Amino acid sequence: MAKQTINALVSGGKASAGPPLGPAIGPTGINIQKVISAINEKTKDFAGIQVPVKVILDTTAKDFEIEVGSPPVSALIIKEIGIEKGAGNKDAVAGNITMDKVVKIAKMKRDSLNTGSLKNGVLQVLGTCVSMNITCEGKNAKDVINEVKQGAYDKLLKE
Repeated sequence: MAKQTINALVSGGKASAGPPLGPAIGPTGINIQKVISAINEKTKDFAGIQVPVKVILDTTAKDFEIEVGSPPVSALIIKEIGIEKGAGNKDAVAGNITMDKVVKIAKMKRDSLNTGSLKNGVLQVLGTCVSMNITCEGKNAKDVINEVKQGAYDKLLKE
């Protein structure tokens, strides 16, 4: 069983048979379109963001596995609110994010946040908002963190 691993950075949901994937997969005899379709399916939630992908090819069985890495929380926040970067200084607000988008990011990052609950994932995303000087629902993210801890968003955070 000969295994070969290809590491690539692809745009979420838009992998193609061009370099670096096509030239690496082609000689193995594994169906390139199946691999590309599987990558695009697994990365569709990260549209517009570069996503690390590991393709593990079994050249004997002509089969493959795909492991999708995850972009950092800060990149997902930037994408969700449509800014280029966080605030340049501590007094400037870089943008505002809705609680629905915070929950969406926490769900997207759930596996890599190493947290036991959606609520804890939301708290981690809000912590990143604090460091980027991004408000949530028009309020300082630190205040929203306290509200989440006190149960103000428990209905939204049902598992």
